[in-house]
Amino acid sequence: MTDMQNANVSPEQFAHLGEGAIGYIRKISSDDFMAAWPGVAEMPSGIDIWALFAADGAPILLTDERSTAIAAASEKELTAVSLQ
Repeated sequence: MTDMQNANVSPEQFAHLGEGAIGYIRKISSDDFMAAWPGVAEMPSGIDIWALFAADGAPILLTDERSTAIAAASEKELTAVSLQ
């Protein structure tokens, strides 16, 4: 076993891994976004958007361009990581 397999990390600690250092970029449908985060943003139904999320999963930015999400991560001094 590796040290990582033996690490004791609480769910609370895990939720904060990468906080302030990593930004997750993901393409998501507007319908899925509004269902997951009701009231955060109103947008047309049935469109694809790019979202930048904080390490804890909180949305930071919504855009129609991947490059804008990457630029926003850089501007906030976050390492951009793409999620599939």
